[in-house]
Formats: sequence, C-alpha cells, structure tokens
Amino acid sequence: MADLPKDRLEPSPPFTYCGMDCFGPFIVKERRSEVKRYGIIFTCLSLRAIHTEILEEMTTDAFLNCLRIFIAIRGPVRHIRCDRGSNFVGAKNELQVGLQSMDEGKIKDELSRRQCDFIFNSPHASHMGGVWERQIKSVRSVLAGILDQNGTRLNTSALCTFLYEAMAIVNSRPLTVENLNDPTGPTPLTPNQLLTMKSDVILPPPGNFVKEDLYAKKRWRVVQYLANVFWSRWRKEYLLNLQAKKKWQDTKRNLKVGDVVLLREDDAFRNQWKLARVIETLCDDDGLIRRVKILMGDRHLSKQGKRLNKEVILERPIHKLVLLIENGDQDEF
Repeated sequence: MADLPKDRLEPSPPFTYCGMDCFGPFIVKERRSEVKRYGIIFTCLSLRAIHTEILEEMTTDAFLNCLRIFIAIRGPVRHIRCDRGSNFVGAKNELQVGLQSMDEGKIKDELSRRQCDFIFNSPHASHMGGVWERQIKSVRSVLAGILDQNGTRLNTSALCTFLYEAMAIVNSRPLTVENLNDPTGPTPLTPNQLLTMKSDVILPPPGNFVKEDLYAKKRWRVVQYLANVFWSRWRKEYLLNLQAKKKWQDTKRNLKVGDVVLLREDDAFRNQWKLARVIETLCDDDGLIRRVKILMGDRHLSKQGKRLNKEVILERPIHKLVLLIENGDQDEF
C-alpha cells in the first residue's frame, strides 16, 4: 500500500489554520451609561468551525488580549489570515479608523514569537478569503442586523453570552451527508462534535421566549430570544448560500502585462476615471491570475511627455479592474 501523505498521518488540531474578521461597533448598556463594543470571529479552515469573542476597543493591545483568550480556549494557532478592512467600506467609519490605527508590525512581531504567521490579503480583496470569508460574512451580517436594533438591551456580559450562543448555532450545522437515508445510521458530523467530542445536540434552555422578553429585566431571557432570532435569520441565509451560483464559474482571459485597465473605486470623485497599466501579474497555484500590480496613469506631464509626479504602483484584485485595451502599446499616460 502506498504511503499516506504526511498531513494524513498527522492531522492538525482545530483552529491551527484559521481566518479572522471584526465587526461592529455596537452600543451596549453598562449601568447607566452606554459603551461601544466590537465583535471578532475566527473560523477554522479545516473544521469550518467558528469562535466569537468581544473586543472592548479597536486597539492593538485589545486585539492581542482577545487573541490570547482565543488561543487559551482553542489551543495554539499556526496560521491566521485576515483582510485589510476594505470589506468595512460603507459601514461604520469608526471601525475603519480603528483597523487602520492597529500596529500591524507589533501584531506580527508578537505572534512570530509564538510561531504564528499573521497574513493579510491584498487590499480591496476580502473575497480572496474564500471559504472562511464566506462563512464569516454570513454570520457577521446577521449579528450586525440584530445588534444594531437590540444592542442597548444587553450589557457586555450578556453580549458575550449571545455571541457564544450564536457560535453554538453555527457550529451545529452538518458537515457530511453520509448515511442520511439510513434511519439506523449515525447523525451527520458537525463542528460542535469535533470540538467537544460529544454527539449530543446543544439544546436551548426550557421556556418560551417571546418578543416581549426584550423589555424584561432578566437579561438572560433577552439573550435567549435574540439567539432564537439569530437561528431563524442565519438558517435562511445559510441555506441560500448553499445554492450554486454562476458567478466566477466560467474561465475568462487572464490579465496580461501591458493591458490598460480602468480602476473601479466606490469612493471616486464625480467624473473621475482612473486609468492604469498592468505591469506585473501574480499567478495563483491553479495558473489563474487573480491579482495584478498596476501603474496608475497621470495627466500631469512635462512638455517632453514625462511624468512630473512620482509613479504610483498599486496591487489590486482583478474584480476591481475593467479591461479596456489588451496589451496596449500606447505611450505612457
């Protein structure tokens, strides 16, 4: 019998390789004052399980403390992937400022001491997170919708409980379809079973939780009602995401060096069209080009037709570019 690959002989523990994303802020009650809290989601790239925690503020130290909580619960992490916050465009400006103010060098240095790689995606390319970004997005969108409306009904402790309840719901989804038609067969495997090594389903507490519980003094009833709302909304969106879509299924021409492209930017000024030329292509393992480096065009030229300003070179995903001219041989613009 042929030797098995090394990764088959030595399987990685949960959350050894994971993706990460933040969301918020949300307003919660602390006694008589209102404070801001943020959420952070980790998703395992092998088990497709998620882990949620609370950030009290968007700072480097707060993130590192939250990461230490995650590692203390789930074990050491070897590889963490994260986008650059571009997926928060159009959301809260404060979250964007908080992400930009984080000291990326300090985070990488701190994690490197623990043999943990912290890797950022290309700018404006949150979709390159693939399966983990898709899972995070489905959870984050539902949580944000619920907490924006009902966050002030919770305090920090209740918010933490609610995030854990949402985590248990997402981790209860089936991962396999084996023996589904066999009534005597085992139940489908779920991330919760792999994390807890228990086959029992995590049931809600006894009782009937209705909308009127939002105005009750007992916050645990508020949490349980919101958990039911999350279950109802997330299940619908998750089932829709399982349906196949035609987007990105057809093979298209790869961008090549010399192509003239139009840069798509949501925050571009009126009547502003940014042109660029592809100067380098970044090939993925499957031979497809999903990222390129572009040289931005500049209208300010000298009488000799040379640039007056410094060249601007950016890295962008292909979905942010529109091909205008293939392998253009035009003069520098």
